[in-house]
Amino acid sequence: MTSKPWADATANQAPGGHLPTPGEVPRPVPERPVGLAVVGAGYWGPKLVRNAQHTPALRLHWLCDLDEAKARTVLGEYSTVGATGRYERVLADERVDAVAVATPAGSHYPLVRAALEAGKHVLVEKPITTSAAQAVELVELAEAAGLVLMCDHTFCYTPVVRRIRELVHGGEIGDVQFFDSVRINLGLVQPDVDVLWDLAPHDLSILDFVLPPGVVPVGVSAQGADPIGAGRACVAYLTVRLSNGALAHCHVNWLSPTKVRTTLIGGSRRTLVWDDLNPQARLAVHDRGVDLTPPDQLTEAIRRRALISYRVGEMVAPALVEQEALRNVMAEFAAAVVEGRAPLTDGRAGVRVLELLEAASLSLELGGVTVPVGAGEREAVR
Repeated sequence: MTSKPWADATANQAPGGHLPTPGEVPRPVPERPVGLAVVGAGYWGPKLVRNAQHTPALRLHWLCDLDEAKARTVLGEYSTVGATGRYERVLADERVDAVAVATPAGSHYPLVRAALEAGKHVLVEKPITTSAAQAVELVELAEAAGLVLMCDHTFCYTPVVRRIRELVHGGEIGDVQFFDSVRINLGLVQPDVDVLWDLAPHDLSILDFVLPPGVVPVGVSAQGADPIGAGRACVAYLTVRLSNGALAHCHVNWLSPTKVRTTLIGGSRRTLVWDDLNPQARLAVHDRGVDLTPPDQLTEAIRRRALISYRVGEMVAPALVEQEALRNVMAEFAAAVVEGRAPLTDGRAGVRVLELLEAASLSLELGGVTVPVGAGEREAVR
């Protein structure tokens, strides 16, 4: 295997990070729209179809699914988009510049590889593949061919997450001290993956996206339980140790009777609270925290008092434009293809998320021990 092409890039400093928050500046429409085919007519495929048809920089030519009748039903009776059950037909079409893969994760690797080998750009639903080694292979193949490989980490294209990234990277919250997310609901127990692989990719992709340059995950530990006898973890707690000494914690759960979608990011200056179920105030910036007296400022009087003081300031809720994130995903994919650059959530981001998931799975098997991130042959560290 060749050297990792993403190793020289600073983790979390995603290509395309210079782009403005979606919605602030309209993207130019290319002279010829990017020809697109969507693969998969299940849950996510129809959403890609709808958003592609509303993206001026894209021209949808095909919806491909093994069940061709299902694909025709999704498109409707009067659609000018073709429906087919033959993937090779899509790849042979010279009008198709790119494919968007929305099939079960186990099929991603052969579908994405075939598309890249056919000279097509690829947008792939999360996770990019079911193993980091396969994802590395696809990244190397795409980069060698000069093709765009983009991961559909949808939450990274919401205005609220883009604003969080701006606040963290711009130093508004100070040094990151903790990341805490809760993603629970009475959800569908998946037949092929546990709750970590089903729900945690959302939070891990967000973590990867918003962490400031130079702060990277170094270790992962996970605890899980299967109280209903489903044969896989239905409740899980995932802890990621960061290189600056901070912790990131994710709670995922299929069994909660109530739905909760909250993320807290604590900094040395401010704390961000994101409640995705509160459209009136999705993001709150709290000027609250703990201040520690620096050692060089300690006087005899201060030593006789507590060295820690609590800061209680105001809360600000930034105004955010409500947008459909998937529309921004499609626009970013088209722009990356037209401009010949890496997308904001490229294949490297997909590799980093998979490394965290694989480390979490190993930790789960070993009873919750901390597993280093990014090691070739990982050994548990107690």
